[in-house]
Amino acid sequence: MTMSTSAKINSDGMFGQSAKLPKELAADVAAVLADWTAGDKVKRMWAHDASLWTNTDEAQWLGWLDIVAEQIADAEKFRSLAEEIRAGKFSDVVLMGMGGSSLCPEVMDLTFGRIAGFPKMHVLDSTDPAQITATAKKVDLARTIFIVSSKSGTTLEPNIFQQYFYGRAKEAVGAKEAAKRFIAITDPGSHLEQVAKQEGFLHIEFGVPSIGGRYSALSNFGIVPAAVQGIAVTKFLERAAEMVKASSATPEKNPGVQLGAILGAAAKRGMDKVTIIASPAIFDLGAWLEQLLAESTGKQGKGLIPVDREKLGPPADYGKDRVFAYARFTPAPDSKQDAAVAALEAAGYPVVRIEVSDIYNLGQEFFRWEIATAVAGSIIGIDAFNQPDVEASKIETKKLTSEYEKTGMLPAEKSFYEGGKSEAGIRLFADTRNAGELTRSISGNASLAGYLRAHLSRVNAGDYFALLAYVEMNAKHEDQLQDIRIAIRDAKRVATCLGFGPRFQHSTGQAYKGGPNSGVFLQITCDDAADVAIPDQKFTFGIVKAAQARGDFAVLAERGRRALRVHLGMDVAAGLAALSSAVREALK
Repeated sequence: MTMSTSAKINSDGMFGQSAKLPKELAADVAAVLADWTAGDKVKRMWAHDASLWTNTDEAQWLGWLDIVAEQIADAEKFRSLAEEIRAGKFSDVVLMGMGGSSLCPEVMDLTFGRIAGFPKMHVLDSTDPAQITATAKKVDLARTIFIVSSKSGTTLEPNIFQQYFYGRAKEAVGAKEAAKRFIAITDPGSHLEQVAKQEGFLHIEFGVPSIGGRYSALSNFGIVPAAVQGIAVTKFLERAAEMVKASSATPEKNPGVQLGAILGAAAKRGMDKVTIIASPAIFDLGAWLEQLLAESTGKQGKGLIPVDREKLGPPADYGKDRVFAYARFTPAPDSKQDAAVAALEAAGYPVVRIEVSDIYNLGQEFFRWEIATAVAGSIIGIDAFNQPDVEASKIETKKLTSEYEKTGMLPAEKSFYEGGKSEAGIRLFADTRNAGELTRSISGNASLAGYLRAHLSRVNAGDYFALLAYVEMNAKHEDQLQDIRIAIRDAKRVATCLGFGPRFQHSTGQAYKGGPNSGVFLQITCDDAADVAIPDQKFTFGIVKAAQARGDFAVLAERGRRALRVHLGMDVAAGLAALSSAVREALK
């Protein structure tokens, strides 16, 4: 890739942040920062001025700007909760949530690990029956604390997680004792609050109504689980407060504003694939960033497409639509990542570097990126705080589960291709338009590889390819899916994304449906080897997952996306192996 001379943006006092950008992009960033200075926009942001975005309801969603100071003032509550959990000698804690309610606790768990004297954290954000069963098997139900985390209190997944594990806990310790093992985190007045009061939960911790889910990491949705896990939350919050202070500075000295200016200006130049690189010690930060960036900016046909956990390649593997963000853990950097990033800089790609010196600085990163995302949204010209297309998928799922409750079955569907034994019996599904386009492209030579070749031929320069897998999220399946995405990345030189359903629906799913129509999607579903019943519900976890996948696909199709669904049998590993083989054949 040939690009013009790069310009380096040194960010002294920027909490380890610097950038090396192509000359034209650097000029755009300078213009943005000058505009923010002239318009006094930092001050206006802190004053909750909705005119920085679309001047609709944005002022109602800026409570995250002030939450750190409020949490520090309430620090004794977190210390008391942590001591209560330590005294209870619990072995496990299961956090049940989706999107903003689960991703921050997952990052904290995978970064800090188990802390002596405190329970092991398990995050559940999948309706896949195998995932439910695997989580239940990992914990000692008689010695487990359960956290039900839902801002609205009406989100389907946390509610049925709670129903299932409340039933299991009652079996293990009795109804009276089971209630004392449950903590609810929800906004005041929600349905979940009512349930928690009625059942007598151990604690009800409240969210702030003016903070949306993806901006909630430093509110109770992130900090209560951190306290239960044994993290020193006062230290964590005080570190975050340092970034809060820096984020009120003028644009030229403001790390979040500068980062947002780069992301927003890059998006307007077509460099909208934000490729996240994170050191192994903090690798899961990318999962949280995916939701923040995609759900905040991906709407009205605009936005940033985050690319997480995509194996690094040489500069020749990438197109001109990338900007790279490297979160480098200073105490334990990865030499291969360092070399790869240096090569990208040398080749002229835009690279932002952020040096993270301590895992307790993660709170700083949460706030840095929240500011940056809000700023980028302002530059792109969208409301950075709503998520209209996530709601569309929820509506489609509700239609299908309601149909099941009425009739005892989901509406019939018919595949347009059924593979033979050599193709592991894989079946293909699509809406009428997508199925017709693919069938015409194969010229009557029907095979799994043939249809995949036709589908992949629709991937063009500047597009991205996304694997949306409604299967159990485990190491083996992820490795198989990563092999598929990298084969496509290397052959097509496009950005690739990988999401496990339904969790991605509450994060990157917004950008896939509402962002730029540059995505090509391969949805993967499967038969469940063993389903799991939900107490007091007619539908099962398997039915919910199937409804979510079908609802998700319906919205993709309705939005004119290029999408194909591959349905595997019960042996998911064998099905993914057959799919991988067919993809490689299709790419020849």
